[in-house]
Amino acid sequence: MHPHLARLSTALTAVDPETPKIHAWGYKLAAVLSGGGRLLACGNGGSAAEAQHLTAELVGRYRADRRPYAAIPLHADTSSLTAIGNDFGMAELYARQVRAHGRPGDVLMCLSTSGTSRNVTEAAEAGRQCGLTTWALTGPGPNPLAELCDEALTVPADDTATIQEVHLTVIHMLCDVIEKAVV
Repeated sequence: MHPHLARLSTALTAVDPETPKIHAWGYKLAAVLSGGGRLLACGNGGSAAEAQHLTAELVGRYRADRRPYAAIPLHADTSSLTAIGNDFGMAELYARQVRAHGRPGDVLMCLSTSGTSRNVTEAAEAGRQCGLTTWALTGPGPNPLAELCDEALTVPADDTATIQEVHLTVIHMLCDVIEKAVV
């Protein structure tokens, strides 16, 4: 087996016991979204792409044709990002948006392969202060982001690409549960 595939297979096998958590998150998020709440998602680099992938599946569709849900990738508003970064510093990029867009009962999904990205940990702290449910998808635990969030799914892998690929798998599992719960 190719080394990349072997790393991915090992990581997926390690995350498989987390399937009940993924299902619980999916049902919780389905209830929040179908009840008029929203999902906010944040990450940097590849994790930002994964966050946007998740929100796109919810605003658009994963497999089923259903109503769109309120899901916002916090990195996608470049005007807000550049203004916040300029006026308040990079650590506030997501936290300020969480305080602006988040409402009690909403969900904040924080993605970070390292679990140490300051702007993502600050977002998690802001989410907790604003009454959001905070979840983390990270690389190996323990890490600061996993500790800050209400719940976390950590991927025990050292390779960033492998962690991101597992995160995408988890995202698709979440979307599958959500669509089965609401269709």
